[in-house]
Amino acid sequence: MERDEKEVLGGKRRFIEIRCRVLRLIRAFFESEGFLEVQTPLLTAAPAPEVHISPIPAGPSLFLSTSPELHMKRLLAAGFEKIFQITRAFRAGEHGRFHHPEFTILEWYRSGADYKDLQRDCQKLVRFTCRAVSQDAGLCFRGSRLDFEGQWERLSVRGAFKKFVGWDPGPHPDEDRFDLDMSLQVQKNLGFPTPCILEDYPTSLAALARIKPGDPEVAERFELFWAGIEIANGFSELTDPREQRMRFRQAIESKKRTHGIDYPMPEAFLASLENLGPCAGIAFGVDRFVMLLSDAESIEDVVAFGPQTA
Repeated sequence: MERDEKEVLGGKRRFIEIRCRVLRLIRAFFESEGFLEVQTPLLTAAPAPEVHISPIPAGPSLFLSTSPELHMKRLLAAGFEKIFQITRAFRAGEHGRFHHPEFTILEWYRSGADYKDLQRDCQKLVRFTCRAVSQDAGLCFRGSRLDFEGQWERLSVRGAFKKFVGWDPGPHPDEDRFDLDMSLQVQKNLGFPTPCILEDYPTSLAALARIKPGDPEVAERFELFWAGIEIANGFSELTDPREQRMRFRQAIESKKRTHGIDYPMPEAFLASLENLGPCAGIAFGVDRFVMLLSDAESIEDVVAFGPQTA
């Protein structure tokens, strides 16, 4: 081993030790809550069609999994009730302080639940893990004091945009404007010092979430932010196969126009929706969570080998 690499990896030891402990704590939490740990394929013939996520091809008819979501919901449809998974996910074109094309994702799903249940899960999971990792009631990330024990902030997307940007996104906002204002003006204000739940997204920005009863302009989707970093994305699942097919078709057509790639329709997943009752699911970024708990500067610090060194 070259001396430079030895020094780099040695400098990561503290972060990797915290990462190991966090993974053990996550498993301990879900086992204590009665969840079953599952494993689903890393190779798939039909990833979920989503406009802003690009799968990485892995052969003439396969892709690396962008998320275990579709397979895990097929398990729910087959009768599983509470399941979780810690796995790798792959997405093309993602690299930066908070992004890697290969990353570790935690996902869990509940039958008979909605996005409010997932929000309670998040609070219990974060507090359980932080209490074990930290000796104090708070943490520090990049000079900002963090508190996981206090009252968590809760904002609607509409309320946050009115507060920090000055406009109402409505049910069908311009996606480029929405994404830009979210990343530059809204997100940086969320989760200080306690985590923030940002909920009720515009219907056009929640491809796999169900519409909120009594308010057709928003979907039952939320994201969890802490110290300005998105940690999790969850929702009450859309279980109508016809509506889901229509949304997938729109995403496939959009990606074909912009990227020239005709992605396949996930027929096995759509067929399973005929047996899927009310449920909720969430994706939780393990690497970013470890960053927060270890006061790391970048996602590069909390993985042994990044995409450029592997």
